[in-house]
Amino acid sequence: MRLILLPVLWGAMALPALAQEHDHSGMDMNMPGMDKMPGMAKGGPAEGSGTARLPALERPMPGIHIMSGSWMLMAHGSISSQYTKATGPRGDDKAYVTSMAMLMAERETSWGRVQFTSMFSLEPIMKPEGYPNLFTTGETAGGKPLVDRQHPHDLFMELSARVDFNIAKGTSLFLYGGPVGEPALGPSAFMHRGSARYNPEPPITHHWFDSTHITYGVATLGLATPKFQLEGSVFTGREPDEHRWNIEKQRFDSWSVRATWNPTPEWAVQASYGQIKEPEFNVEPGVDQHKTIVSVHYANGWGLSAMLGFAAKKQVPGDTTTTWLGEANWDLDRHNTLFGRIENVANNELFPDHAHPLHDQTFRVTKFQLGYARRVPLGPFELALGGSFDAFAKPAVLDTFCGKHPVQYTLFAKLSLGN
Repeated sequence: MRLILLPVLWGAMALPALAQEHDHSGMDMNMPGMDKMPGMAKGGPAEGSGTARLPALERPMPGIHIMSGSWMLMAHGSISSQYTKATGPRGDDKAYVTSMAMLMAERETSWGRVQFTSMFSLEPIMKPEGYPNLFTTGETAGGKPLVDRQHPHDLFMELSARVDFNIAKGTSLFLYGGPVGEPALGPSAFMHRGSARYNPEPPITHHWFDSTHITYGVATLGLATPKFQLEGSVFTGREPDEHRWNIEKQRFDSWSVRATWNPTPEWAVQASYGQIKEPEFNVEPGVDQHKTIVSVHYANGWGLSAMLGFAAKKQVPGDTTTTWLGEANWDLDRHNTLFGRIENVANNELFPDHAHPLHDQTFRVTKFQLGYARRVPLGPFELALGGSFDAFAKPAVLDTFCGKHPVQYTLFAKLSLGN
């Protein structure tokens, strides 16, 4: 009962003052800044997490958008009560809550644009080991690497600012950064992609594609036109530690570059490369990572959003592992959504114990996921009720440790501000 009531209570307490304006359909798309809000492009590409671009026809991010003088204010939030069960010797089950709240302020000027963004999560309330997610690796709990579990997010997911300077018609130079942000590396983080809008499970390829989406210390310089964006970042390579309530030391010891192409309103194509200093410092001190990531994102403007991506992660010193990801979200109508994901990953972190006979060996695993969400408007909120089911293909040598045919399912009730 607490898991069912918590989303309603959180939503009712967190943003009551904004509940009167939630319908995007009545908004003036010519208001200042509307072409820059996530999923709100009237001509140019929409924006995802950090400085990542999405297709211009990406469905708008649900939330509240209001004007206060010359400033546009946006509030977005969601909280999801979930239950996940994974079978097999390494499986587990858990009831838990994930959450995210985002506040943004933006102003258009005669010379450009100013934007402030903050994002928070109450997931640090969870224990450090997070929740079950078979064949997931990355970060630690109690000083030991997490395997088959998804770590909680930090309280501070983003505290950043961005300034765009108009240098020619349709062309701008921008600066982005802050104590918590996201460098120019990879596609928009999974929780900000329309292709994963209702998917309750983080990708098992998360630490190949977007492990840097919470980075303590980021500075990005970029050049943007309606169809092209070129940018480079310096940032802190270390991933967040287990103390998830604080802001960590900013080192600026890593760098990345990214190019994005939006040939039409339906498409966003990005290619990026980054050199990351000791991301897993607690368990692999002295080991750096070089990442190459390519992705293609499609949105048709009437309910379908999909992404296909490839990532290669080279350990220095160490081996190179690669992964593929395909995911889609299809809003069949006002109330029904189908979603799914296929991931194929070569992972050498499934047995972190140095004494284990399979330690450091690479195994290629494929995850197949299909899910459904029933969306129910509740005034200024939307309640999505649904679930997903996962099956896996893996080498036979893993049968003894993971089970011959492990499966996983997640049930969820997600309350979002806006609909």
